[in-house]
Amino acid sequence: MEVAILTVGDEVLSGDTANANATWLASRLTDTGATVARVLTLPDDHEAIRETVGSWRAAFDAVIVTGGLGGTHDDVTADAIADAFGRELVVHPAVREDVIDTVAAYRDRNPDLVEAHDLDIDVDAWAALPEGSRPLINPEGLCPGCVLENVYAFPGVPAEVRALFGLVDGEFDGDAVSTTLYTPQPEGSMIEAVAGVRDRFDVTVGSYPSTETRNRIKLTGTDPDAVAAAATWLRERIDVVEGP
Repeated sequence: MEVAILTVGDEVLSGDTANANATWLASRLTDTGATVARVLTLPDDHEAIRETVGSWRAAFDAVIVTGGLGGTHDDVTADAIADAFGRELVVHPAVREDVIDTVAAYRDRNPDLVEAHDLDIDVDAWAALPEGSRPLINPEGLCPGCVLENVYAFPGVPAEVRALFGLVDGEFDGDAVSTTLYTPQPEGSMIEAVAGVRDRFDVTVGSYPSTETRNRIKLTGTDPDAVAAAATWLRERIDVVEGP
């Protein structure tokens, strides 16, 4: 299963916010056996999001979009996804009710803040999702996520991404398996060994140098026996140590 991850947000591109969502999602997807084929960050730009989602939904088994959902002026993701499918935005009654309940609970918990500031929530703007999508009620925040065919959309707050992904993680799988070897050898001393394992086995090889811990070589494939054989072959040709 090939999955593409699209993170949306001017704050990510400016460096004001770390792209923790892409890293976390890639790790979780890899754990399921899925293959992450693309990771891209776009600004809060309706047309760029629409074009990317429209292209990727045909090219990959699944697309995960994070960020830009909600009811503020720069939240254009839901509308862009709807346009990519030729749909309108609609408000699901259950989602609207959840948004109202979430706002009410916030008011109850923070009466002083609510009194001091003009808290005016456009409920329908926060609850609107692409027509025909499957709503994902957000247990950690105000804005819902949704699934439209093979496109999964989550708001950008990391805690909310993790909670919403937990509702659908069983829908991601694949045959990819991997083994990681740790070595004190410099990357430049392993060129021949790495080339050899690529030539001999049906695996992909990632070489990841580190100046602080051990260097890593990651072997990935869809045949567990081939991955195991590749690891055995490589262990005989480089210095391998336990752990980082």
